This record gives sequence, C-alpha cells and structure tokens, in this order.
Amino acid sequence: MNIRHEMQDYAGILAGSVFFGIAYSWFLFPFRISPGGVAGLSQVLYHWTGVTESIWMFGFNIPLFFLGYFVVGKQFGIRSFAGMLMANAMCWVFQPSHLSFLSSYSEIVHNVAGEGELPRLAMFLSGKLETDILLASLAGSALLGVGLGLIFKFRGSTGGTDIPVAILKKYTGVSISTGYWIVESLIILAVGVVFKNPAIVIWAYLNLFLTSKMTDFASEGMPYIKAVMIVTNAPDQVRDAIFEKLNRGVTFLKAEGGYNRAKKDVIYVCVHRRQVMMLRRILKRIDPDAFMVLHDAYDVMGYGFKQRTLTF
Repeated sequence: MNIRHEMQDYAGILAGSVFFGIAYSWFLFPFRISPGGVAGLSQVLYHWTGVTESIWMFGFNIPLFFLGYFVVGKQFGIRSFAGMLMANAMCWVFQPSHLSFLSSYSEIVHNVAGEGELPRLAMFLSGKLETDILLASLAGSALLGVGLGLIFKFRGSTGGTDIPVAILKKYTGVSISTGYWIVESLIILAVGVVFKNPAIVIWAYLNLFLTSKMTDFASEGMPYIKAVMIVTNAPDQVRDAIFEKLNRGVTFLKAEGGYNRAKKDVIYVCVHRRQVMMLRRILKRIDPDAFMVLHDAYDVMGYGFKQRTLTF
C-alpha cells in the first residue's frame, strides 16, 4: 500500500466534503432546494421534527452503508465509509449557527445599520431572501457538484442513494442512470408534496442537472483533448502532414466502405483542442472531401500528453 497515495485520497475526500457541506448548509438547505437524495429526505424530517438535516443524514447513511456492504458487496469499503462520514460531518460543521464569524458579522452590521436590520448574509443563509433563490440554487449546485466530483475522483462515496441504486440494479437489472432517475425523482416529488410547493420540484430538477454536470467536470476535468477519426482518400499524405505540422502520432484502423465495400484506412489521432483548426486546414488542403469526426477525450495517456488521472 502506498501511504502517500492513501493520504492524497483522504485529503481529496476531505476537500470534497468541505464543498459538500458548504453547498448544503449555506445554500440548499435554507431554501429547501436539495436535488433529491438522502438530503431531500432529511429536509422533510427536519420540517416534521425540528432535528437538523445533518443528523438525519447520519441516521440514514449509516444503516444504508451496512446494507450496501452486505447486500451489494465490499465495494462499499472503508473509503466509502470515510467519505460518507466526512461529507455528513461537514454539513453539521458548516451550519450557520455553528460559525462564530457570522455572529461577529451580525454584531458589526447591527452597530452600523441599527438593531432593526438583519445582516444580508445572515438572511441569505437562513433562506429569508426569496429573491436570491436563483443565486442560492446555482451556487449550491455548483459547489455540491465540485464536492461530489472530488470525492468520487479520490475513490470515496457519500453513501445516500448510491446504495439503493446499486441494490436496485442488482435485483432488477435496471441501468445505473435509470436507477438514479427513479430514486431521485421519488424523493424530489415527496419533498414538493410535503412542502406544498411545486416550484421546489422544478428547482430540485434544475439543481440535479447542474450538480451532475459539475460532478463530471470536477472528477474528469475539462475535455481539453479531441479524439479524431478521419476517412480520406489520401491517408499517407494526411499522416505525414500530422507528423510534420502537429507532432502527433496516428493509428490506422482497417475499415470497409458501406456503399461499395471498398477497403479503407481510417486515421485515428488525438490532438489538443488548439490544434483542431490546424488539422481542419491540413485536411482541406490535402483532401477537401475528407470525412472527419471529433470526440471529447477526457484523459489521454502516452507520448505528448500529460496524465491527468491519479495513480492508485
């Protein structure tokens, strides 16, 4: 076991948990716009019982973790358990009532503006500025996505709906994406019914979309590499131009035309996105009728490309 890599993993999970806790405690919980999951159920129970959402998240996640461990398998191991504990703990740590600097901020504003005015930050964090719900939704979703992305990148888990989705897949055969859609939709609709506010459902689905995109961005990075497939009648000339102008290696894939069944060489190459325009010009000059398809490549390992993933 590489101790340095293990320490990096847990440091990354902790950093992601901080973003996770800030997103929920400062932006999503106060406005009741959690994008489903255990946090959504915790909002409902907080509404009914007055016990804070972070406590309910612990209450849900611990039995869910052991259920997942025994039913699904050992993939819910110690790192998943640590991620779940850290993420839930940060929701509790970053509750506005636990942060002394907010109290100091309140005192300063009261002294300057008078006792009759609540500080805007405190009102925002308590969910009393309804006009700021869009800002809270965007900020909360972005921070939550970054937090989840970091936790996943460093092989952690936040528990929650990961576990029922895995159980659903094991026993029903539904895909992971379908399982998440089913579970999250049930929770989001339940939150909307309990709070008797259809707008919450709309905000929650928006948050779910934004969070998923930011999660992908944080865990995989921006697609700065393009994978290109080129069908041309001058493969050797294109290959030589790519070697000379772009300093990239190519691979020839054997293919067959669908119309006349003619044998063809398809060129496969990965280039930096800044080189795409140069590649277009090369093809236009050599073979204006060439067929080119570009795909995003999130991680490329090999000569000329920097490895972006963490080595475990």
